[in-house]
Amino acid sequence: MMETKVEEQSAEGKLRILITDDSKMLRRKLRADLEELGCEVIESTNGKDAVMLFLKDEFDGVILDIVMPEVGGIEALQLMKEAKPEIPIVMLSSSGTPQKLMQTLKMGAIDFIRKPIVPEITLLRVNHILVLVALRKRVHK
Repeated sequence: MMETKVEEQSAEGKLRILITDDSKMLRRKLRADLEELGCEVIESTNGKDAVMLFLKDEFDGVILDIVMPEVGGIEALQLMKEAKPEIPIVMLSSSGTPQKLMQTLKMGAIDFIRKPIVPEITLLRVNHILVLVALRKRVHK
């Protein structure tokens, strides 16, 4: 159980995080971890739906699986970065995807979470998103 809440977020409102993975069990676990940190979570099951949600709504960050049906994480990342390059994206990766993971980091993903998910790592990645959101808001003031 995570005891640390994401700091400073209440002054700016909840972080809105889009999570995308084809595994319902993984999304449920990630949602629970993120909600415990005080985030608002929107779920998607594949890259195609994630891109559509991303384009029509506002998110502070995205957690995106690399391997998914319909539109994979690499293609979804590319489309998202072309549309809104300022939004931080963290990739989800299994142990069998190191080359793809490196490719996504070169394409603009800010970090990654290895499966199986560990709550403390999720906290670190969400704090990374929070820092980037705070910096972006300062720059745009």
